[in-house]
Amino acid sequence: MTSAGPPVLELDGLSKTYGSRTSKVRAVCDVSLSVGKGEVYGFLGPNGAGKSTTIRMLLGLISPTAGTIRLFGRDLRADHAVLRRVGSLVDGGAFYPFLSGRRNLEVLAKTHGGGMDRVQPLLEQVGLAEDAHRKVKGYSTGMRQRLGVAAALLNDPDMVILDEPVNGLDAAGIQEMRLLIRRLAADLGKTVFLSSHLLHEVQQVCDRVAIIDKGAIIRESTIADLLRTDLGLEIDAAPLDRAEAALAGRWATRIEGGKLHVAASRDEAPEIIRRLVGADVDLFGIAPEQRNLEQVFLALTLPETADE
Repeated sequence: MTSAGPPVLELDGLSKTYGSRTSKVRAVCDVSLSVGKGEVYGFLGPNGAGKSTTIRMLLGLISPTAGTIRLFGRDLRADHAVLRRVGSLVDGGAFYPFLSGRRNLEVLAKTHGGGMDRVQPLLEQVGLAEDAHRKVKGYSTGMRQRLGVAAALLNDPDMVILDEPVNGLDAAGIQEMRLLIRRLAADLGKTVFLSSHLLHEVQQVCDRVAIIDKGAIIRESTIADLLRTDLGLEIDAAPLDRAEAALAGRWATRIEGGKLHVAASRDEAPEIIRRLVGADVDLFGIAPEQRNLEQVFLALTLPETADE
């Protein structure tokens, strides 16, 4: 949940162009957004949309062509030291394959000047305590992801940038990561900037999301507002053919998945119920049609298929 106060992260007109004068590619186009303290913010988009380029600019790994990045109120171009308050997991993290998971974290802690006392608690938090002695070369993709999250948290950062944090995890691991991300924000007050292609997980952990496509943000909203819809009503009734006949003259209807779907608003539900009862239809339930984040995402990024 976003707290009051100045934003932790602000992007204003951020752009990145690659190529020569005669052949330019705009990877990121005029991206502006703001993320508050304690917020879990989802950054979504299809492959090649500009997510990774944006994240690399946030971390100072590449320079923007235009626009500004402010972290904790400071312009990143003028104060790279502010990145010490940011932890990140990008591309699964880079580790020494012939060192153990524990030893890798200890090396990172020494290199960055602190955090040695956090190694064991973090290994426990990400579920690697029992495998901490094993060499990283023998780790699965999911185990490397867990180690990467632990590495991102070593210096107790105020903001954590996680790129595909559940990649390679099994169902139990995904649930554990989900709980860890929410704990970082809700209990520890950290800001989490999360990029993931698993939209179901994003829907469950994020407060707000931005959807980027072809380098530009096409929608930014809270999860609740993004999923709010007037798609229609879903009716559980029998017999369905009689129910459809009773409503078809007034509303567009279709039978799908054993339910009657009606293009009507919630306010029209009482009239629909009266018509069904009057037509001697057994009514078991009526509710607004629901859509998930994946459906919204596809409708926004693949508009040509939205009406198919």
